[in-house]
Amino acid sequence: MNLRGFYTLFCKELLRFYKVAVQTILAPVITALLYLLVFSHVLADHIEVYPGVSYTAFLIPGLIMMAVIQNSFANSSSSLIQSKYTGNILFILLPPLSYLEFYLAFMAAAVVRGVAVGTGVLLTALFFVDLPLYSFLYLLLFGIISSATLGSLGIIAGIWADKFDHLAGFQNFVIMPLSFLSGVFYSIHSLPEVWQTISRFNPFFYMIDGFRYSFFGQSDVNPLFSLSVVSLFLLILASAAMWILKSGYKLRN
Repeated sequence: MNLRGFYTLFCKELLRFYKVAVQTILAPVITALLYLLVFSHVLADHIEVYPGVSYTAFLIPGLIMMAVIQNSFANSSSSLIQSKYTGNILFILLPPLSYLEFYLAFMAAAVVRGVAVGTGVLLTALFFVDLPLYSFLYLLLFGIISSATLGSLGIIAGIWADKFDHLAGFQNFVIMPLSFLSGVFYSIHSLPEVWQTISRFNPFFYMIDGFRYSFFGQSDVNPLFSLSVVSLFLLILASAAMWILKSGYKLRN
C-alpha cells in the first residue's frame, strides 16, 4: 500500500474543508443549535420520551448524529464534484494511487469532518443541558461507522453526479428525508404501526437510535442489532464505492 500517497491525499482533503471551517464546521453547529433551541423550547414541557430523560436531552444525540451524517456525506461528495467540475480530478488520478488508497483517503477525511462537527454540536449543547454518558464505546463505534458509511455514499454520489444539480437532488431527496424520518425528534414507538414498520427500513434510524443508546442506555431497538445493521450498510456501500473507483466509472475515459 502506498502510505505516503494515501497520507498526502488525506491531508489535501483535510485542508480543503479546514480552509473554510466557518462554512464546513461552524455553520452546521449553529444550525443544530437552532434546532435544539426551537424544538426544546416548544416541546420540552409536553413530551417525555424515556422515563427520567428530558426532551431536550433526548433531542441532542439525534441532532449530533444528523449533523455527522449530513456533513460526512457533504465532504466526500462535494470534493469529488468540485474536482470533476474544475477538471483538477486529473491531478488526483495521475499519481500512482490505487482505488483502495483513493477510497480510504476520501472516507477518512469525511469521518474527520463528521466527528469534528458532531463534537462541536455536543460541546455547545452541554451549555444548555447536562447529558449523561452510558457507554463511550458505543458512542465511538456509532459515530465512526456512521460517518464512514455516509462518507462512502458521498463518494458514490460525487462520482455519479455530472452537475451540482444532481448532487443537490441526491441531498434533498435522499439524505434529508432519511435524516428527518429517522427518529431525530421523536421515538418511533410514538408513530402509527405502519410508519414504525417503514422506519425500520431506514438505515439512518439505526445510526441515531444506537448513538442515543450510548448516552442513556435506552433505545427503541437492541443496540447490537443497530450496530450490525449499520456495519452491514457500511460494508455494502464501501464495496460499491471501491468497485466504482476500480472500474473508473465517470473518472477515466
